[in-house]
Amino acid sequence: MSAGVNSRSGDNLSQAERAYLTLRDLILTLQLPPGAPVQEEPLTTELGIGRTPFREAVKRLEAESLVAIYPRRGSFVTEVNITDHALIADVRRRLEGHAARRAAERASEAERSELDQLRLLAKDVSGEQAVIMDVDTRVHRAIYRCTHNRYLEGTLNHYYNLALRIWYLFFDRLPDVSDHVGEHAELLKAVIAADADRADRIAVAHVDHFEQAIRQVL
Repeated sequence: MSAGVNSRSGDNLSQAERAYLTLRDLILTLQLPPGAPVQEEPLTTELGIGRTPFREAVKRLEAESLVAIYPRRGSFVTEVNITDHALIADVRRRLEGHAARRAAERASEAERSELDQLRLLAKDVSGEQAVIMDVDTRVHRAIYRCTHNRYLEGTLNHYYNLALRIWYLFFDRLPDVSDHVGEHAELLKAVIAADADRADRIAVAHVDHFEQAIRQVL
């Protein structure tokens, strides 16, 4: 197994954080598909994760609605309830716009330089699923960090993760995925230029486009 959506460096991460990110990304990319058992023995061995960090990670993933723990049965990846998508989008529509606004207002010069590099990637994104999804994930998580509000960042990551798993589930049926991710180029341009109003509008429209795309393939 290999995870593909973790954009954070692992050099300074604790074992518990590394275990969480590894398991989270396996779930988000469907390498641990909905309904799959999250088995301690094989996963700790295969991934090189200690038992205690593994258990801490599973509890954290349970709190984020990605794992369900059943007494005497074990832990399982939660099923994707597609009827929840509209509810998730309703929350993200508010939060993504607010995050883009705050990032435009608060990002440092170094962060704006980082966002500009991501803008170039988003502008010409193409290729395999893993490449396209990696760019989308890096853009979202970078904007969340640039809000300089850890509570907003944590909430956004939670709902983005739920939406991301749906995206992976329907990726092969969605048209123009590259174009959808390419919308981030204009969003990042607005954030870099500190145009908070425009960044807000583009972020909300992006969530709307994703919701509409998913609805069309249901």
